[in-house]
Amino acid sequence: MASETGEGSTAGIDDYETLISTTDVELLKKAWRNEKAAPEILRFETSLIQRSRGQIQLMYAIGCSLVGKRFGMSCRLKYHGFGRWGRVSKEETIEEYASSGIDPLTVSLYQMDLDRVQYLLRSYLRIRLQKIEKYMSHISKSSEVQSRLSEQEKVFARRCADDMERHLEDSVLSKLPDNYRDIVKQSIISEENDMRLL
Repeated sequence: MASETGEGSTAGIDDYETLISTTDVELLKKAWRNEKAAPEILRFETSLIQRSRGQIQLMYAIGCSLVGKRFGMSCRLKYHGFGRWGRVSKEETIEEYASSGIDPLTVSLYQMDLDRVQYLLRSYLRIRLQKIEKYMSHISKSSEVQSRLSEQEKVFARRCADDMERHLEDSVLSKLPDNYRDIVKQSIISEENDMRLL
């Protein structure tokens, strides 16, 4: 009985680690679905995104250790933004994996899990950036909405609003006579005030 308990506790630790990993992936999937379905931008999930990035690094390191140790290859553990991770420096065939004792299915499953989490994370962030681009004027005027953004998203929203303002100034307002520029600015101000009352 005691030996079963010892083995069970090790299996319990592995199950607990799997549960933690699955929970974060499920939470990321839920945040992705909520963000995709919501008409407005939701609060940024800072801790979840940080944990997901950490899990991506961990999964990549595990995949590298499975392949790299057997063949004496070095995995380049470089992460370029939200781009692809560095790959193993040499491609191996299924026969080489089988002869070395590495199960190609295990490597493939780690890679699929890594790709799945990366897809969810990229898609979540892409949806948020699309909403920021779409509603940049509203976001720039509302401090409540700005509080939902991450620091990088705030910088992105400011840059988008500045670029749009500069573009409109250069392409439209600079070509209007001076008398009409004031009228356009006044009508924009009056529309902003009308929208706040609604």
